[in-house]
Amino acid sequence: MICFRRPDDGSARRNREINALIRRDEKASKKVYKLLLLGSSESGKSTILKQMRLIYTKEGFSKNEKEKWRIIIFKNLHDGLRMNLVAMQESGIMLQYKSTMDYLPDIMQELDLQLNDMVPMKLIIAFKALWQDPGFQNGIESVKLSVTDNLRFYFNDLERIFNKNFTPTDQDVLRARIRTTGIIETVFDLGSIQYRIFDVGGQRSERRKWIHCFENVNALIFLAAINGYDQCLSEDRESNQMQEALMLWESIVNSHWFKKSTLILFLNKIDLFKDKVARSPITKYGFTDFRGNTRDPRHTSKYFVQKFKALNRSPSREVYSHFTNAINTNLLKITMSSVQDMIIQKNLQRLIL
Repeated sequence: MICFRRPDDGSARRNREINALIRRDEKASKKVYKLLLLGSSESGKSTILKQMRLIYTKEGFSKNEKEKWRIIIFKNLHDGLRMNLVAMQESGIMLQYKSTMDYLPDIMQELDLQLNDMVPMKLIIAFKALWQDPGFQNGIESVKLSVTDNLRFYFNDLERIFNKNFTPTDQDVLRARIRTTGIIETVFDLGSIQYRIFDVGGQRSERRKWIHCFENVNALIFLAAINGYDQCLSEDRESNQMQEALMLWESIVNSHWFKKSTLILFLNKIDLFKDKVARSPITKYGFTDFRGNTRDPRHTSKYFVQKFKALNRSPSREVYSHFTNAINTNLLKITMSSVQDMIIQKNLQRLIL
């Protein structure tokens, strides 16, 4: 008689436990949503990500982080002034006061600040003198660099920022700029749902490195600075920001890498757009197919939405658009709540199908 050995009860139980863990992990993985944050440089991607930290985490920015941002803010001021001066020189725009010229050597030199360092007093005086020169103010209006948007915010509160006890507020941090290189992942846990958000470099040199890395993420959030229709790129003063954003969007929205991803378009900096469109008509900067009142923010902003949507070559594929102001926490909170609901709904539909 041949005897067969019965399976070990302990081994069978272990197999059941392993299978249960696998099934549990599979279910859990369906609650992890991957969002890719894309856009050309200076569109406000990093600001959106900073806002998400304020909205979805209790701690926000730590004291140590704010100290690092303090140095970045000083460098933003310095770099912004220098970039505008170089652009003005290339355009043949002169400063009005001869006395301002005496400060240029200090302003144009490299600034190497470390944590806890104070800005030299002579540089503070030079910054103020340059900012108050009417020739410089006329110049920044003419060269139209996007870095000027934040310069105005900081220079309106210069005494506070240059105070030895200055600690950046959340608004200060939101407006500070730092170039994104490579891929930065941020994770937010919202109840039973985890969002993994990837922010990638917006400069041209960065783009070819990342597009294939995120095949069919749950959602793709594309940012374009709607106020950039009359501004050039910092990396290429011959290129228009809006035209650059439209070209990048066209390559993304029609890419096979994202054919299953939910498409979300943020036309960012709508507040700045509304402030300028009445005095800076969009038809003056190449958008000559616009028909309507060039001074009307509602009509002109709708025109840009349609311009982006028209580049989508799959009519059955919907693009969800939002006008955003990345520095307004409350407004962005409402927008992101709507985006979350839509992402969850779309992915539930995908699971059912």
